[in-house]
Amino acid sequence: MKQNMGTLDRIVRTIAAVIIAVLYFTHVISGMLAIILLIVGLAFILTSSISFCPIYRVFNISTKKEEQQ
Repeated sequence: MKQNMGTLDRIVRTIAAVIIAVLYFTHVISGMLAIILLIVGLAFILTSSISFCPIYRVFNISTKKEEQQ
């Protein structure tokens, strides 16, 4: 699995997941919307932690900077 997420992308996803969690635990969102957003937030945390996004792979996108030798 080749990493395809850059640092900024990972930070933005993590912040979004934290915001979703805060909205859920403060009861700002609830019901089906909350469940869907929590699943999205979990996916954001997972993909951020491994620096790989399967959707990026399908569309051949990479936000990771290439290392120069």
